[in-house]
Amino acid sequence: MPGLGRRMAEESNIADALQILESLGMPRAQRNDRSALCLLALLHLKKGEMWADARNPLVGITPIMEFAQEHYERRYAPNSRESFRRQTIHQLVAAGIALYNPDDPARPVNSPKAVYQIEGETLKLLRSFGTSAWQKNLKKYLTTRKTLTARYAREREMTKLPVKTATGETIRLSPGAHSQLIKAIIEEFAPRFVPNGKLIYAGDTGEKWGYFDRALLAKLGVEVDEHGKMPDVVLYCPEREWLLLVESVTSHGPVDGKRHEELGDLFTRSKAGLVYVTAFPSRTKMARYLGEIAWETEVWCADAPSHLIHFNGERFLGPYGETVR
Repeated sequence: MPGLGRRMAEESNIADALQILESLGMPRAQRNDRSALCLLALLHLKKGEMWADARNPLVGITPIMEFAQEHYERRYAPNSRESFRRQTIHQLVAAGIALYNPDDPARPVNSPKAVYQIEGETLKLLRSFGTSAWQKNLKKYLTTRKTLTARYAREREMTKLPVKTATGETIRLSPGAHSQLIKAIIEEFAPRFVPNGKLIYAGDTGEKWGYFDRALLAKLGVEVDEHGKMPDVVLYCPEREWLLLVESVTSHGPVDGKRHEELGDLFTRSKAGLVYVTAFPSRTKMARYLGEIAWETEVWCADAPSHLIHFNGERFLGPYGETVR
């Protein structure tokens, strides 16, 4: 029964990988077939191969899923990519088992070229799985994990983009064009058009809540949960009692009619007047979206920071639905 033999070889490697994940202290949520297949793909360990044959290639999420299908006959739908990334790979990176973009740490978080690789000491350990040296090596490895994980976390933090707020506080965002534009919004747009403004929220491609003054937003009557699709930047102008909702356009679209309505619903309880702003890195980029930008909104371009473009309406840079002051 050759089919049975092949299946046993597949299950053997997956079972071994599950045992390893447990031995390395991974949470129960990451001890499943998906996580085992991720580990095997990161090691490029095919069915029937020994753990001593493990390698550490650079591999992305889609190639990991393709590896699972080709070598272990586990097929996952294309929309499972986020489950692989957020529910397995992120945790392997956080534990220091895998490295994120070791070939280019400054690569943007949302880059399609993102890759992962088994960390060097972890590779040495896993090559000893199934041998008499495994338990000794595992014990030694686990004593260094916290130190290594902390070091990798510091290294990841160093690649982040520093952004200085109006109050002099420095926040750090994941690298990339999107964060560069958010930095410009906070450091160039806000001082010019939101005098004495306060930063309430700045999104991050790596972490949804990059910076969030939840308490201040709640004082203004707005409370959002994790399902609320926040704009990229939220600024408060206390002098005029305005809340500026700013979308940063590098890959996604501007404040169009649909997004205008979504933001209006999300901030419907705001005590401050709402001002909708779309920020572009350049006027050339803006030109691609002119037909989509909603009326009664503002547009700002980072390559002309002292200028603002108003899309119709009876006022310039101000909320609608209230008396003109």
